[in-house]
Amino acid sequence: MPALKPTAFTAEIRWIGCVPLEGDAILSAPSSDLELSFDGPVGERHSGRTRPSCSRVTTQYKRGTEIANVRQLSVLSHEDLDLIASEMGLDTVDPVWLGASLVIEGIPDFTLVPPSSRLQGPDGATLVLDMENRPCHLPAREIEKVHPGKGKAFKSAAQNRRGVTAWVERPGRLALGDTLRLHVPDQPVWPHLDVARA
Repeated sequence: MPALKPTAFTAEIRWIGCVPLEGDAILSAPSSDLELSFDGPVGERHSGRTRPSCSRVTTQYKRGTEIANVRQLSVLSHEDLDLIASEMGLDTVDPVWLGASLVIEGIPDFTLVPPSSRLQGPDGATLVLDMENRPCHLPAREIEKVHPGKGKAFKSAAQNRRGVTAWVERPGRLALGDTLRLHVPDQPVWPHLDVARA
C-alpha cells in the first residue's frame, strides 16, 4: 500500500520567482519557469544539497552547522497572500518582497498542509513540502520600504499564512500555468502533539 495518497486537490502555478545568486537581499526576481535539479532551482541562491543551519534549528544545531537543505524553495498560496494583504490594509502583497519561489492557487489552507506532502508537476517534477515557513522580519523590512508604516504588521498578518519550505525529490521543470497535484502522507495525526508542544 502506498505511503503517499494523491488527493483531489490541485493548484495552478500563478507566479514564479528566483532569488539571484549575488547579493544578500531576500527579493525574488519574477520568472516564467523554474528548472529544478536535486540541488533545487538551478541558478538560485537557496539551491544546494546542504546549507548552514540558521535560527530556525538552534535547538538542534549550533548556528552554521552544515545540514541537509530542506529549504530549497519557498512556496506560498495566492489565497494566503490575499488574506495577508487584507489584514495589513494593502491591495496586494508582492511575492517579490517575500523571496517566493512559487505562488500557487487552489489548495485551501495551504500553509497548514501536512509536512512531507508532495506537489507534483506535469512532467513528474516533485517537491516535498517540509514545514511552515514562519513569518520573519526580512519581508517586513522590504514591505516597509514600499509602504512606510505597514511593514510592522506583516508578522502577525502572515501567521499560519507564510507558506511552506520545500525541496526537490524529483527534478524537472515548472512553468507558469502548470497544474500541481497534492499528495499527502497516508497516516493519522500523531495523538501526542498537544503534549509534545507544552
